[in-house]
Parts: sequence; structure tokens; C-alpha cells
Amino acid sequence: MTDLLAALLLGIIEGITEFLPISSTGHLLIAQHWLGARSDLFNISIQAGAILAVVAIYWKRLWGLAVGFTQRDNLDYLLKLGVAFGITAVLGIIVKKAGFTLPDHVTPIAWALVLGGVWMVAAEHFAAKRAAALGERSDITWTVAALVGIAQVVAGVFPGTSRSAATIFVALLAGTTSRAAATEFAFLVGIPTMFAASGYELLGVIGTPAAAQEDWSALGVAFVASAVTAFIAVKWLLRYIQSHRFTAFAIYRVVLGIALLLLMPAGS
Repeated sequence: MTDLLAALLLGIIEGITEFLPISSTGHLLIAQHWLGARSDLFNISIQAGAILAVVAIYWKRLWGLAVGFTQRDNLDYLLKLGVAFGITAVLGIIVKKAGFTLPDHVTPIAWALVLGGVWMVAAEHFAAKRAAALGERSDITWTVAALVGIAQVVAGVFPGTSRSAATIFVALLAGTTSRAAATEFAFLVGIPTMFAASGYELLGVIGTPAAAQEDWSALGVAFVASAVTAFIAVKWLLRYIQSHRFTAFAIYRVVLGIALLLLMPAGS
């Protein structure tokens, strides 16, 4: 398999899994076990490619927030997005400075997939009970914003957790009982988060030997593939959650995680 074909496959995998609650980073690291490991710059940059899909899908919402930022509701929403992003940025830098690196082995990712799937089922149950008790609530509170920011960091530290799953369910459990509202906030806060992460990695690479070693053509192919497939995946997911729970994704996570634990050699 050529390097460009491998990069294309990784981009497609990233695009499909970035916003589905099944962990894009976990799937990327699993795929790279066979397709070859990639740099942190590659992994984060193609996630930014997937984020472009959200920009394209939510452009009217983003434009409305931008031109109407003086309106109270829009300003309030923007400030809460800023709080969630700020918490993620600060904690993310702390984690980065502490020397955290993504795991080299599949086993911890497999366990994260299994435990995350079980957690999703439990969270779905309690979120439904909370929605029944509180009714339909689409407001994003300051507590929800703060918890979403923390959830993004937790998902980044433990590949296999899923950023979308962590942020959506945290919002649902914290009082935003509308799935559409929780999903929208989780997706929109991912825009500055992933672009900032990509920029941070890029600044750290420019002018260093790592820049010369990076296959920029492969990264470009994966970036475009990620953006295109993510657009399709997000469009599908937004329709799906209107009438379905997330249970199917939880089952998929558990089955995949168990299969990896059973099939992978010890220490892999």
C-alpha cells in the first residue's frame, strides 16, 4: 500500500469517526497499528479538517452569532463557547507541558472503547430520566459550558473515550436536555479547540527537523478526505439523533473493544 493511499484511508476514518461518539483518535491509532504510525501534527491536523465540515454545516448559525454578537442571547452563547474553549485550552496546555503522549499500544484504547460504551448506556439512561423530569431544555448554562470544556480534555487524554460522546452526554446530564442543543454546542466548541490544537502543533514543528520529515502531501490528502467524509457523517448524525438514541454506538464500541482485546497479542 502506498503512503498516499494509507493517508487517504486515515483521512476517511477520521472524517467518519470524529463526530460519531465512537472516538476518532482511538480509531486512528488502531488503524495506524497496521497502516503505520503518524505524527501528532498529522493526527491533530486531519481532525481540524473534519472540523471544517462543522463550519460548513453550521455556517448560518456561526454567521448569525458573528453579526449579531451585540444581541444578549448571542453574546451569552458566545461567552459560554469562550468559557468551554478557555478551560480546554488551559488544561490542554498543562497536559501537554506535563509530557502527555498518545499511547503506542491498542490495549488501553480497547479498554477505553469498552468502558466508554458502558458509560454511554448509563448516561443515556440517566439523561432520559433527567429530560423526563425537567422537560425540553435547550439552554446552555455556565455549568454545562465549564463541564464541556473539561470533558474535551478528558477525551483527549484517554483516546477511545470520544470527544463528541463526552461533551454531548456531559451537556445532557448537566441540564441541557435537548439533544440538538447539546450536540450543536459540543460541535461548535470543537471548532476553536481543534483549530487551536492544530495551530499549536504547527508552530511547534515549523523550523524544526520534524517539518522536513513530515509528509505534507500525505497530510494534505488526509486533510481533504477528512473534511469531505466528516461533512457526510455529520449531516447523517444530525438526522439520526432526531429519532434515535446513541445506544447503537455504545454497542459498537463495546463489541469493537472486546474484539481488539481478544484478537490483539498481549502487549500490543
